[in-house]
Amino acid sequence: MSSYIKIYKNRSSLYGTVSITGSKSISNRLLILKALYKDDIHIENLSNCEDTEVLKNSLLSTSNMLDIHHAGTAMRFLISYFSIQEGKKVILTGSDRMKERPISILVEALRGLGSKIDYLEKEGFPPIQIFGKKILGGEINMNAKISSQYISSLMLIASQLKMGLKIFLKGNITSLPYIKMTFDLLTLAGIKADWKKRNIHIYPVKNKGKKCFYVESDWSSASYYYSMATIANKSHIILRSYSNDSLQGDKKISYIYDKYFGISTIFDKNIIILKKKLNFLYPKFIELDLNKTPDLAQTIVITCAAIGIKCSFKGLETLKIKETDRLKALKEELLKFGVITKITDSCLEITDFYKKKIDSFIRIKTYQDHRMAMSFTPFGLCSDFIQIENPNVVEKSYPNFWKDLESLGFLMNYYEK
Repeated sequence: MSSYIKIYKNRSSLYGTVSITGSKSISNRLLILKALYKDDIHIENLSNCEDTEVLKNSLLSTSNMLDIHHAGTAMRFLISYFSIQEGKKVILTGSDRMKERPISILVEALRGLGSKIDYLEKEGFPPIQIFGKKILGGEINMNAKISSQYISSLMLIASQLKMGLKIFLKGNITSLPYIKMTFDLLTLAGIKADWKKRNIHIYPVKNKGKKCFYVESDWSSASYYYSMATIANKSHIILRSYSNDSLQGDKKISYIYDKYFGISTIFDKNIIILKKKLNFLYPKFIELDLNKTPDLAQTIVITCAAIGIKCSFKGLETLKIKETDRLKALKEELLKFGVITKITDSCLEITDFYKKKIDSFIRIKTYQDHRMAMSFTPFGLCSDFIQIENPNVVEKSYPNFWKDLESLGFLMNYYEK
């Protein structure tokens, strides 16, 4: 049975306070470290999202068959984790879309280190069978252009290898802040690591003390409120719990919206306040390289579309291998609002607008992608209402999203058909 949600909010003003749970990216990395170091790692404010729950349950499971559904991070992190679990044999599988998402770069790197991993269906894609064994470590070359998660996955297990691991990054580095996040968490956990230019060296751990981590709130989830604050005529939104000192690259959203959309971010202890600047003039055209922050792309594109700004964004090559082909999905759904886009393998441009007023009753397909649902929601400020299909897809990263919108005054109705 399919479902959809109708959303509406008068755009005249947007006020309220929202508490967002811990960063999914930080939570998932810490869960792997906790699985490796048991009681030495203590975690507070863990993300409550579906992806993190899937990873946590998989690490605790005694089953030899693990279905990680749509959780791409879980798939990539678990491949490396189970590769070093001596004597354990496990099959990793997932949704139909997961079986279309490539993992060959990571699998080949692990095989080069001595891992035994077999593909069970299509070569280069899940499902796979992993035969856990002792791996000594050493040196590997990694193509850094495709996905930073392959590199983070190897970094997380590297300190468990007798020889440690040296990773030499080749090509343009995609999503660099996520690799840096992994590096920073390793060092905070007491693991010795060096990073010089394109070479990352992680040493084997002998003695590591206990560490407690409080997971900062998720900046990717915060991005949708920046979009809403821009579209609303007046806005004053408080988000908890955030600080100016963040490990997350997506904190860049505060800079982007300050410069291009007139939304200032005020940091005050553990909260941020989003406020519109008075008499701010939007640029006629925005050009950005989002290579380091691709998860912000959908949010920024929808903001530009909603307020009528043409734009050109590059560095989006990883969007084609996410929960859906996000570039193609954006092009299809924006057309419903009269927004004309041009896409390539790594770029998206808004080139024209053929409607002056957004029609009511537009229904957005989400393509099993949580970010499609949440990034398009701000259009609910622009029309009588819009409809979002399969609203439960937001549970992947932000389960409380719809509830939090209601607290800000959004009106919504759920329908099953």
